[in-house]
Amino acid sequence: MAMLTVRKLPDEVHRALAVRAERKGHSMESEVREILHNAVLGSERIKLGSVLQAIGREVGLTSEDLEIFETVRDHSPARAVNFD
Repeated sequence: MAMLTVRKLPDEVHRALAVRAERKGHSMESEVREILHNAVLGSERIKLGSVLQAIGREVGLTSEDLEIFETVRDHSPARAVNFD
């Protein structure tokens, strides 16, 4: 697993983290991992599929439109990229 060092963390943030971790019975390190996980992978993260679905609704795509996309879609397996 990767490691991360955070420099110049303000004292008030450090104290708040310590209090928050103590209230939950966590170590500060565990609490910071949880905070970072929720920030980048949590439920509020924007997901591409949801964005595309919202755009489709906004422009008025219908089920019939989606069926047309499915019929013209290339179903062949993707080929690996060659960087040679």
